Amino acid sequence: MVVLAEKDFKLRYRNSVLGFVWSLLNPLAYMVILTVVFSFLLHSSVPNYAPFVLTALFIWRFFQIATSQSLYSIVGNPSLVTRVYIPRTLIVLSSNLANLLGSSLEVIVLLPLLILLGVHLEVHALFLPAIILMEFVLIFAISLLLASLNLKYRDVSQIWDIVIQLGFFLSPIVYDENSIPTRYQFLYSLNPITRLIEATRGMFFQQELPGARDLSIIFLVIGLLLLVGLAVFQHLQAGFAEEL
Repeated sequence: MVVLAEKDFKLRYRNSVLGFVWSLLNPLAYMVILTVVFSFLLHSSVPNYAPFVLTALFIWRFFQIATSQSLYSIVGNPSLVTRVYIPRTLIVLSSNLANLLGSSLEVIVLLPLLILLGVHLEVHALFLPAIILMEFVLIFAISLLLASLNLKYRDVSQIWDIVIQLGFFLSPIVYDENSIPTRYQFLYSLNPITRLIEATRGMFFQQELPGARDLSIIFLVIGLLLLVGLAVFQHLQAGFAEEL
């Protein structure tokens, strides 16, 4: 599994001049663009808008890239499915691990950059690996669904592109969660990405750890998605070889 994850990570940046640097330049470019548009042009009232966006982009990019690439973890490895016997869940997991490595390396740049942008990091920031781990389990749960369904129904990749675009605006990346109307806040709070983003911002900006409510929602939603993902994957994997 580790070998597969290492191979996926290396292939991602093969024949690229800047290689891994692109995974750092992309969120920085997004941060600059979103800061200019929302802070200067649309006059967002959120203080410290640049680090506010950057922390959310860190969580969002890990989710977006990992789930989108997991769509092809089974389709793109036919020899591992038809010629070698390994648990097929490990193929999906290795794709996720490659993205976990990339996201973990981004932290090396994220934390110094936040300090340069005026964020005072306290001991609460040590909880960040726990948030990344929770997001990883969430990604794995969704990846099991996507990888198995995309093999049987190739429209899934197109549908997921739309879901990702919608999810960007349904998550508090460019705006504060408090701007959501009161009558929709409970439903909005059930989005696990929202809870992970708010937990990360709470650590960095309010020097506080996630509350019991946030953790309960995260664990409940991730647990349900993991059960569904495993059930669907187990149901469909018997026909993987025929679909390839």
